[in-house]
Amino acid sequence: MTEVYILLTNTRSVLTKLIRLYTKKPYNHASIAFDYALTEVYSFGRKIAGNPFIGGFVKEDVRASLFKQADCAIYSFTVTEAQMQKMKHYLQEIEAAKKQYRYNFLGLFGVMLNKPIDRKKAFFCSQFVATILIECNIIQFEKPLSLIAPHDLQKVCKFQFVYEGKLKEYFHVDSAEKVIAPFPYSLLN
Repeated sequence: MTEVYILLTNTRSVLTKLIRLYTKKPYNHASIAFDYALTEVYSFGRKIAGNPFIGGFVKEDVRASLFKQADCAIYSFTVTEAQMQKMKHYLQEIEAAKKQYRYNFLGLFGVMLNKPIDRKKAFFCSQFVATILIECNIIQFEKPLSLIAPHDLQKVCKFQFVYEGKLKEYFHVDSAEKVIAPFPYSLLN
């Protein structure tokens, strides 16, 4: 058995602020991570930090500038070795064909209108995380995956709360004897 993590963030970017005006929710981006230190984090999001309109499959660096001032909530869940291998295989398939995958901007409008908009090889962040969870037999959702928002992931009873606060401060938390290496930049910046 091993732990997998769901990372929900608010990066305070202009796009995030616009989305938050609509959702009224604290977190509007979802990622999946395969280690406590958040070094192996995946999502559908910005391919270029300064441009929110060029999106797709990304391995996220949560220590990069986009996340420097992010608020976050982190949840964990336990998987079997077989489930972990299935998740990693699924990710490898997407990564191998990542040029064929797009960000599902239309799907965001579907969420707003409560109308599922499924597109082939296109995801938005929480749709991607939910798809991994379904494809790997972790959990089932009661609504279409193209309507899953980040706050829906917070409601999954199988997930255990780990941390909430500034993402940069998470790396200084000693939780359950787990020590995380600090960010490479100063907290005073």
